[in-house]
Amino acid sequence: MFDKVIYYATTFAEACLAVFGASWLFEQPAYTVTRDLGADVEIRAYGPAIAAETTAAAETKDKASAAAFRLLFDYITGANAGNQTVAMTAPVEQRASLIAMTAPVRVDSSAVNGQAQVTMRFFLPAAVAPSPPVPTDPAVRIVTTQAATVAALRFSGHSTEASIAEKQAALLARLNGSGWTPTGAPWFLGYDPPFTLPWFKRNEVAVEVQPTKPAP
Repeated sequence: MFDKVIYYATTFAEACLAVFGASWLFEQPAYTVTRDLGADVEIRAYGPAIAAETTAAAETKDKASAAAFRLLFDYITGANAGNQTVAMTAPVEQRASLIAMTAPVRVDSSAVNGQAQVTMRFFLPAAVAPSPPVPTDPAVRIVTTQAATVAALRFSGHSTEASIAEKQAALLARLNGSGWTPTGAPWFLGYDPPFTLPWFKRNEVAVEVQPTKPAP
């Protein structure tokens, strides 16, 4: 019981600091910057990582995101076989798609009955990653991400659907002719909670890449 009091007190303190952009407080997956392409775009090498993942669908992307976040937050606050609390990390990875009457950017998965579908990940801290607590909700799964080379574009401000789509397009445009070719669709990385002041926020869009093959 005392451990949970300390956990929630620490979480509250972190939330207060996060108003001013304190993502540095949270453990993050390690990466090495292998090349700076300018315009806030860099090439990174990530190693494997352990994450809690879930997929949610709703009539809007925001509602699907909220549902996915709640499932994962419940998991790290005790909805697991050991009723164990797990420290929050950054970033939250979000891959989403929305297929409606228009043609939005397809990021990861297909729509479900015309609804927005979001796949979200919380990366687990190193202290629990070797033996993560088992989720009690079958909608939450533990996954291992593979080592990857990723291009990332960093930006601040509100991470709206429109701003994310704009930055994804900017990232793909910057990669054109850079010597790096995307191997999939881009996704969003959020390092701060919604209540962080916009100019302090660290947001990123990212896409897995490989070196461009020379023309034959």
